[in-house]
Amino acid sequence: MPQLIAAPTIIQAAGNKPKQIEEYIGRLNSGESEVSIARMQSPQGWAEPGQRPEFREYTVVLVGSLTVEHETGEFKVEAGQAIVTQPGEWVRYSTPEKGGAEYLAVCLPAFSPDSVQRDSE
Repeated sequence: MPQLIAAPTIIQAAGNKPKQIEEYIGRLNSGESEVSIARMQSPQGWAEPGQRPEFREYTVVLVGSLTVEHETGEFKVEAGQAIVTQPGEWVRYSTPEKGGAEYLAVCLPAFSPDSVQRDSE
């Protein structure tokens, strides 16, 4: 039988400014460990610590732009574009541009604080 997800769970984000994470599918909201799907609303000037996650992450930018730093450079991911990061590679997400960004993040397996492997601040 299909499962209706009536509302997301709001999760506190890492970073220098408040960022809203709405987890629709994942460990907290639906008990799903294989995949997580979340909507992010990130303000201008937000940045989080670098990380070396144990999961693959698919990110689709809906509004604004997202900067994704990696070990050899960075990508500016604009609305209508997507980026895929692989398990074990170092990345750092930020939204330095005016207006910030709204984006969807899909993690396989599901995101967990223990599997993100953030840099120490």
